[in-house]
Amino acid sequence: MVSHLVGEDTGVLPVSSLAHSVLSASQVEVGPDEQPRSHKGDGGKVSQEVDDDETQLPESQDEEQGADVEDEVVDDIMTDPTWQEDMQMKYIQQNGAVIPVRVHTIVISVQHDETVSLSDMQEALKNKVIKAVVPDKYLDEKTIYHLQPSGRFVIGGPQGDAGVTGRKIIVDTYGGWGAHGGGAFSGKDYTKVDRSAAYAARWVAKSLVHSKLCHRVLVQVSYAIGVAQPLSVSLFTYGTSEKKTEKELLDIVNKNFDLRPGVIVRDLDLKKPLYQNTACYGHFGREGFSWEVPKELIF
Repeated sequence: MVSHLVGEDTGVLPVSSLAHSVLSASQVEVGPDEQPRSHKGDGGKVSQEVDDDETQLPESQDEEQGADVEDEVVDDIMTDPTWQEDMQMKYIQQNGAVIPVRVHTIVISVQHDETVSLSDMQEALKNKVIKAVVPDKYLDEKTIYHLQPSGRFVIGGPQGDAGVTGRKIIVDTYGGWGAHGGGAFSGKDYTKVDRSAAYAARWVAKSLVHSKLCHRVLVQVSYAIGVAQPLSVSLFTYGTSEKKTEKELLDIVNKNFDLRPGVIVRDLDLKKPLYQNTACYGHFGREGFSWEVPKELIF
């Protein structure tokens, strides 16, 4: 149950600017201090073609991992093949290629029989799935595991996750320009990071370009169910940043933006009844939305 959001801004936009959602559902519980208590999100990933291995997919995108989850666990502890998995990897760039170095974070949520304990689920996922699927060379003592991070996951499938959604995911964002992981905005309110964090990614991207730190940027944010802090925040400037490295820009982002779901709702004032205006003509590149107002960055 991981969500990725990708936001991009190019300064001059073909349709709008870019900040796509790559997620499916999320839920935010916000306390009186406006801090998020928890959130939920289904997994999605940005499409790429690379030469990491014979699948020509990034290691963190390899869908065979998902098949292995089902093959290893379904007969023992799953009542229905409803599961989400995501793997965050550290890469290095060499001659235009990205080379996997290590696994930073693994998240797996699997629907299970109500008689199975949380500890048994976590042990089965680590020993029967992760160790069987992920090469040892990518795992180390710093690898973070979020296994069943929301606790029990008994109700799944259409009974647990259905509604009016899935429409206009391309025209609502950037008309196919840039990356998109498949998550839709329509039918979801501000508690879904599909929507709120996609808006935040757009806000970050637009602020970086507005500050003249780069001419074009893609921002990616990843979330896990039950974990308030993003699993990862990354950005790519396509070589358009003349003043700062991408690492320096990422430091600026982390110092200027709090991307926890509850804080996004507060900072972008997403409780306002503004969503009818997004029903047509796209969600980005238009006046009247808080995520379209660049933040003055301190750096």
